[in-house]
Amino acid sequence: MSTLANQSLTVGTATAEPGTMVRGVIPAGELAGGVKVEIPVIVINGEKPGKVFWVNGAIHGDEPEGPIACHMAMERIDPAKLEGAVVLVPVMNPLAFSAAERGNPLDTFTYDMNRIYPGKAGGYFSDRVAHAHWQAMKDVADIEISIHSGGAHSFLDKAIFVDETPASVELAKAMGRGWGCIMSNFNPSGSPMAAMKAIGKTGITVELGGRSATSPEKFREIGRELADSILNICYHYKMLDGQAVYPSPAYKGQQEALLAPASGIFLPEPGVKFLTMMATGDPIARIVNVYGDTVGELKAPAPGMFFGLRALPNVNMGDWCCFYCKVEGTRD
Repeated sequence: MSTLANQSLTVGTATAEPGTMVRGVIPAGELAGGVKVEIPVIVINGEKPGKVFWVNGAIHGDEPEGPIACHMAMERIDPAKLEGAVVLVPVMNPLAFSAAERGNPLDTFTYDMNRIYPGKAGGYFSDRVAHAHWQAMKDVADIEISIHSGGAHSFLDKAIFVDETPASVELAKAMGRGWGCIMSNFNPSGSPMAAMKAIGKTGITVELGGRSATSPEKFREIGRELADSILNICYHYKMLDGQAVYPSPAYKGQQEALLAPASGIFLPEPGVKFLTMMATGDPIARIVNVYGDTVGELKAPAPGMFFGLRALPNVNMGDWCCFYCKVEGTRD
């Protein structure tokens, strides 16, 4: 749904006339104690008609980078100069966010909303919250990004998952400089990106941040990086005046999760860097036992780069340690 001249835009309780920014909520149910569950939304309706760009944050409640990115982007978007509209959902999963957990702790069967989206009207509680969000988004958004991070367990550097349609890859490149790790979506259903693809629209999943980057200055830096990308997307699609920048090179790859071969203390190798090309067999990290003996090693499984590392050094065999992008080539 692209906006038309002199047309208001309504999402949930927020109705924005052209050239205005309005806050509201998407009603999503009620708890046993009478507490209403509402998804916050900010609608920025441009003075001129055009594309609707929708940004989702905190579908995982331990990933606060989306909310701060929405707040920082909102401060920089002037609705009087905007063509089309930007819809910001800082917190998509309010119960998970309130608990600072990946999913809603009150919901056992649909705990991870990013695996059951778009939910269903008659499902478990998180199904219903997801369904309410989807009903609000599906007919409004033209393009969508979901902002993720490493949450409580890890740090993830700039990485993107796409559905491999040309429109999805274009949107990924529009994230801007440094966002060249562009991988094929490993999960063909259950996410906003997959739901958008199913109705012929465009979405991507972006990753940046996590536990080891939540000190005040680092957290603000992550927020600014993501806000820059939101603005860069607006520049790319001519929604705002500005010069878009792009990643160079932009890689095509597949994700592989590297697991701990032994238990102990996880120690990344000195000098290893995120998003830096490695050869097969290059060392990434080692694991030492309580006496300091090396008991396991993590090595690059193929030519590529790592974009995620665990935050806690304590590790048991089989625990997640690293996200690795096996590079298949470039997208240029």
